[in-house]
Formats: sequence, structure tokens, C-alpha cells
Amino acid sequence: MTLVNGLDHVNIRTADLAATKALFVGVLGLAEGWRPPFPFPGAWLYAGDKDVVHLVEVERPAADSAGASLDHFAFDIADYDEALRRVETTGLSFRATATPGTSVKQIFVRDPNGVTIELNWKGPRPRG
Repeated sequence: MTLVNGLDHVNIRTADLAATKALFVGVLGLAEGWRPPFPFPGAWLYAGDKDVVHLVEVERPAADSAGASLDHFAFDIADYDEALRRVETTGLSFRATATPGTSVKQIFVRDPNGVTIELNWKGPRPRG
């Protein structure tokens, strides 16, 4: 029996809070919401009623994720074409690909802090 129910949230340290929020809110559609009154600046970003990305503002940028143990994190997305269109407008480095042997399409985008975000589209969802 696993004790893990699922991924709760991802925490990103950023020297550019505004640019990082712009990607997650303006491009990916998360919403800034309630955050505890911590004694440091930051933001909590929500998908529906769940906080999924926590941002903490720092003075210096962290090292690129290519040199870190955490390589990337992934979101399941509802609309591949719309996600690709939005990512293309950011000017951020990204790569679009498909997972061989599956119907999964992916977009890998680097946020302003060098963190890689994977966007997975698993095909049309049944209505109902």
C-alpha cells in the first residue's frame, strides 16, 4: 500500500517573480490565489481549487535545472494546440514532440528560472 496519493505541489525559487507568474498564469492558465502570510515574497498558483505551483522570490537566480537532480515536472493538459500557441508567444525556449508508440503529444518549455516544464496531452477526453 502506498502512502502517496499524488503530487501535491511544485515549489520554484525565482529571482523574477513577475515573469514566472506570467508564464504560469498568462500562458498555462493557472490562477493566483490565497497564500499564507509568509515573511517572504512569493505566490501560490492554482488549478481550480488546488494550489499546484508555489513560487518563492529570491535575490539570485538558481542554477539551471540541467545541473540539478530534478530534471522537470509535468502537467496533464486539456488542449495541445492552444498550449502550443500560447507557449510560442512567450519567446521562451521550448521543444514539441510526441511519445513514440503512444498518442501522447508533449511540449517541454523552460521557465524564466531554467526549470523545465513538461506539458502532456493524452488525446481527446470522452465527454460526459
